[in-house]
Amino acid sequence: MAGCVFCSIVRGEAPALMVADEPEVLAFLDTRPVFKGHLLVIPRDHVETLGDLPPAQVGGYFEAVRRFALAVQAGLGAGGSFVAINNRVSQSVPHLHTHVIPRTRGDGLRGFFWPRHRYDSDTDARTYAERIAAAL
Repeated sequence: MAGCVFCSIVRGEAPALMVADEPEVLAFLDTRPVFKGHLLVIPRDHVETLGDLPPAQVGGYFEAVRRFALAVQAGLGAGGSFVAINNRVSQSVPHLHTHVIPRTRGDGLRGFFWPRHRYDSDTDARTYAERIAAAL
């Protein structure tokens, strides 16, 4: 897609510190990492969000993300990893990308990047569950 920085990386027109160049996905270092070793995993094909990824590619894509999460831990001696996808809201590049961020105890990252909110009641929670289930 014209104008997509990640598509430019796929085509070799824009620089990236590549970790893996595979037939279906690329993994490269984020230029603004949360922690050193923060990877971005992208499909080669331009899709904007997880919902746009063709169902036939979902399994392969997440198998790659799984392998990269394990590699980040093993290669950097990290205690774990944080794996996240933004879909439209807070998505800085409109090309599906998964963040794989190395984690260690005491690294200062507290759970998610946003505050948590409780449901008003069990009934309120049940209503949200029902609305999501109905959309399936």
